[in-house]
Order: sequence, then structure tokens, then C-alpha cells
Amino acid sequence: MQQEQLERLKRWFDEYVNRFFGDDEYVNANLRLKQEHTRRTCQESVFLAEELALDENQTRIAELVALFHDIGRFPQFSQYRTYNDPRSVDHCHLGVEVLLREGVLDVLSSQERQCVETAVEHHGRKTLPTDLKGQTLLQAKIIRDADKLDIFHVVLDVYRCYREDPEGCVLEIELPDVPEYTPEVLEAVMKGQTIDYAKLRTLTDMKLCQLDWVYDLNFVASLKRLNERGYLQELYAYLPQNEAMQEVRRTIQTYVDARLRRNT
Repeated sequence: MQQEQLERLKRWFDEYVNRFFGDDEYVNANLRLKQEHTRRTCQESVFLAEELALDENQTRIAELVALFHDIGRFPQFSQYRTYNDPRSVDHCHLGVEVLLREGVLDVLSSQERQCVETAVEHHGRKTLPTDLKGQTLLQAKIIRDADKLDIFHVVLDVYRCYREDPEGCVLEIELPDVPEYTPEVLEAVMKGQTIDYAKLRTLTDMKLCQLDWVYDLNFVASLKRLNERGYLQELYAYLPQNEAMQEVRRTIQTYVDARLRRNT
């Protein structure tokens, strides 16, 4: 893929997203959230590609995957007014449907097109399929890390907004804001296990799930970036201040510090 092709696809993305803005400011605010998330995720993907010393074409593919990874979010929120997949539609699968229906990837080689579609399809899954290999596996890992890095940025903005003005916050808060948590979710965090989103019942569960993402980061560069930005420290502050949550903090930070030490 040439840089000129990538630039054309960026222009198409902007035109496509603009179709969904209207008179509903709640919808518009949440669409802008994903629009800005996409731009930053592109930057994160390019950063990781450069850290991994990928060539120019592979770096462009990584940026393209990031550009389209959440393309399904726009029709999803426009129709259902939520980003909650179990309550609406699988945004990963919908994203691939959009790309196929619009034919925007037809300019790519068949190998590049398949790589992009597969990475988009699986970027939000609980785990990656075991049969992914080569560049497809690499691109899937890059987008999963880049996506999580920026979602930390997004959710912390939302939590700040919500704490300062709960009534005035127009961004979606999917779950009840109560200090209670689901024991199964807490156990998964403590054991470093992947959490099933369907198990989340409260906003505290969601925050625990977000902390649990550290175990699923593929690259040390991602973990280092997360740590340097202080995202984990700020997220800890939004948890209930009790002994169970303090133990979560110690467990997560011990894992992060140990992994960083092994790769310095």
C-alpha cells in the first residue's frame, strides 16, 4: 500500500463518520469520542510499529488497521445509543461488514486486505485465535495494544468528567456507579486472567477489567508507555478505597514492575 492510498482512505473515513452526526448532542458527543479515539489509536499504532522496527509498508498497514478498527462503532451508536456490544451488536463484526459493503479495501492486495479485515474482526475479542500467523498476527497484536493504550486515555477523561459533574457528563456511563464489585471479576484480576465483559455488573467491575488489560498487552513498549503516562496510578484513585482494592493495586503494580525489569 502506498502513502497516497492511505491518505485517500483517511479522507473516506472522515466522510463516512460525518454521515452519523445529527441533532442529538448525546449521540454527537459519543461519536466525537470515537472519532478522536481513532486518531490517537493511529498514532499509538505507528509508535508501536516504529518501536518494532517495521518497514514503511507494514507501518502504513498498522495505521490503516487502527483507522478502521472501530468503524463499526459509528453505525452502532447511531442506531442503539450504546457502545455495549451485548446490548446492541458486535462492533468488530459490524466493522468488517462496513468495510466489505463500502468496498474501501479493494485498493489493497488480497493479502493486505485479509490482514486488515482479520485484525479489525479480532481487535476486541477476549483472546486472539490460535491459528493467526505472520503479519496478520503481528497486526492483530499491534491494534489490540494501541487500542487499549488510548482507551485508558478515554476512560480516564470520562471518569474525570463524571466525577466533576455527573449530571452534566454527556458521555456514556454503561454500568451503575456503586462501590460494589463482582467477586468473580476481582478473582480474575488477582489471577491475571482475562475477564468476560458479560460478567461486568458495576462501574467498579469495569475499572477492574481495565486494570486487568495490563496482562493482555503484547509488547513491553506498550506497558512502558502506559506506566510512564501514569494511567494506572490515576485509575487506582477511582477505585473504592478498601483493602481488596489496595491488594489489586499491589498485584497489578508488582506484575508491571517485574515485566519492565525483565526487559530493560
